[in-house]
Amino acid sequence: MLEIGSLVDGKYRVLNKCGQGGMSVVYMAINERANKTWAIKEVRKDGVQNFDIVKQGLIVETDLLKRLSHPNLPSIVDVIDSDDSFLIVMDFIEGRTLKDMLAKYGPQPQEDVIDWAKQLCDVLGYLHSRRPPIIYRDMKPSNVMLKPDGTIVLFDFGTAREYKIASLEDTTCLGTRGYAAPEQYGGHGQTDARTDIFCLGATMYHLVTGHNPSEPPYQMYPIRQWNQNLSAGLESIILKCTQQNPPDRYTSCAELLYDLEHFEEVDIAYRKKQISKFRKFLVPAVAAAALCAAAFSFHYLESSEKKSTYEYYISSAEKASDDERVSYYRSAISLEPENDEAWMALLDEFLDDDTFTSEESGILQSILIASSSGQTNEAAFKSSNREGYDNFCFEAGILYYYKLESGSGKTQAKHYFGEVRESEYLGDEQTVRAECLYKISDYYSSIGTVDNTGDSSVTYRDYWDDLVELTSGNLVEMDNANTAIIMYREMTSQIISRAEDFKDSGVTQSEMLEQLENIEAHLETDFDALTESQEEGIRDSLTALNESLLQAEQVINSKFGRTAEE
Repeated sequence: MLEIGSLVDGKYRVLNKCGQGGMSVVYMAINERANKTWAIKEVRKDGVQNFDIVKQGLIVETDLLKRLSHPNLPSIVDVIDSDDSFLIVMDFIEGRTLKDMLAKYGPQPQEDVIDWAKQLCDVLGYLHSRRPPIIYRDMKPSNVMLKPDGTIVLFDFGTAREYKIASLEDTTCLGTRGYAAPEQYGGHGQTDARTDIFCLGATMYHLVTGHNPSEPPYQMYPIRQWNQNLSAGLESIILKCTQQNPPDRYTSCAELLYDLEHFEEVDIAYRKKQISKFRKFLVPAVAAAALCAAAFSFHYLESSEKKSTYEYYISSAEKASDDERVSYYRSAISLEPENDEAWMALLDEFLDDDTFTSEESGILQSILIASSSGQTNEAAFKSSNREGYDNFCFEAGILYYYKLESGSGKTQAKHYFGEVRESEYLGDEQTVRAECLYKISDYYSSIGTVDNTGDSSVTYRDYWDDLVELTSGNLVEMDNANTAIIMYREMTSQIISRAEDFKDSGVTQSEMLEQLENIEAHLETDFDALTESQEEGIRDSLTALNESLLQAEQVINSKFGRTAEE
């Protein structure tokens, strides 16, 4: 075991032991030079059987985490492999596990459980959106850390796997009994996003009832059987999450997140009321259909009514309150997913307050993946109206790239820009802009690997060369002034934050300073044709860019320790 006070790898001073599991010990350590606290997870060869197999699993886990970047996931910063032990240096997370919360306080308030579940939906949705998707497979209270500020962190990726499209079923049974979905026991198909949704449902069940599904009788009852004061809506959500048959569960975390945001509307009484309305409507509708003398006439009337109903939803949305407006657009899209009017209006609604929230992102994703006539709304939109779909993707990419409040917008924008960077329906300026922003988004997805491991197929030299290419030429003329400023800010901000990495990869001081000079030259010449109102609109952005240029120059000279002339 590591000794308290010892120095690991010449830089991590071990402060104390803060946890111990079946095969590992976790220590708090400090990087004295950087004055930064880390956690060190130690697995010793003499402490476990089949050390080589365990070690291989740890390598898979660390390699997986190194490629990820999300506020609800820990970061791996170092891996130290020696003959007698395997050390993983990661973020030190102050807090307690949800298992500890259950042990100390019993069942948790449903408002807290719903808040934690929404955060877990966000992080699981992020994992599922990777290419290929990552399936966590071991969601349970002991694997979720609650920080003092109320945010949660998901850790222990020993059972996570990448989803293989060609695979029919998993070959290894992994997960925790009671929380694990039936398909995790082998022979029931491959685990996918719906597997994590089952595990999350079981976790919610345990947290809100205090009854552990991994203990006899290994069965989850409706939560209000334990506590009548719990929400019927939450009960319905958990029951849907934990269905034995995967197709009967939520299809995505975005869909689950939407119901969690509106759990009171999922109340059983509400659903019964809606079913009753539907039945009252169905009887005369069936009778009318039976009495319809001509199929052609019926089809005409049906199409006309459908169009009229769609227009009703759109006009109602324009007059509705903020809370109701999105609901009307959702109804319109469900009716005619190929019609781009409601899609674009929905994006305008999300842009209305100049901030794109995580909740709004969840709503958008749930609408995209909702089924319509045997396919998702997005698939129907894309196949039936490619021009409208391309315009939607471009605007959605802009929305995620610039406005998403969670900080992961650039990586999420990549999908949308990737769809349209070679579009035949968008203008040249839009495709150029989509290509530029796609490349930057792509780097935000991959360059994090370099940050955590120091080694990647994408080097900082590659990153630098593409940044230079992206900021070359008259960007105002090729696209517009706002895009030009954004690309120049991207260059300066990356120099400020990554000058050391660029230097280590072979980028010289002269090369960096030359790019700053090029940007200054473009600012002097390329913005002359702007109107007075256009100049007014970018004045603050230009001021911020000039400040970044000065800061970037100072950082470059500081890192190299001399002027370029010297």
